[in-house]
Amino acid sequence: MIKKPVTIQLSTGLEARPVAQLVQVASQFNSEIYVEIGKKKVNAKSIMGMMTLGLDSGEEIMLSANGEDEEAAMSSIERYLSNQN
Repeated sequence: MIKKPVTIQLSTGLEARPVAQLVQVASQFNSEIYVEIGKKKVNAKSIMGMMTLGLDSGEEIMLSANGEDEEAAMSSIERYLSNQN
């Protein structure tokens, strides 16, 4: 399992469309992927779960991945949230 703090650098934050795109990125991987902020921890592959977080640009989250492709998953999601896609 790997964990890493990531700052959201998408100008709109995580609204409906960026959340849907994030879920698509996360769903490409077999690993379990979670996003944590404060006391909330949600599955990054769950569009409804991700929408409940209401994340804005500049917020820092804790991203965790666990599984056979965890490093690739972490890298792809971090790249997406850093707006380098």
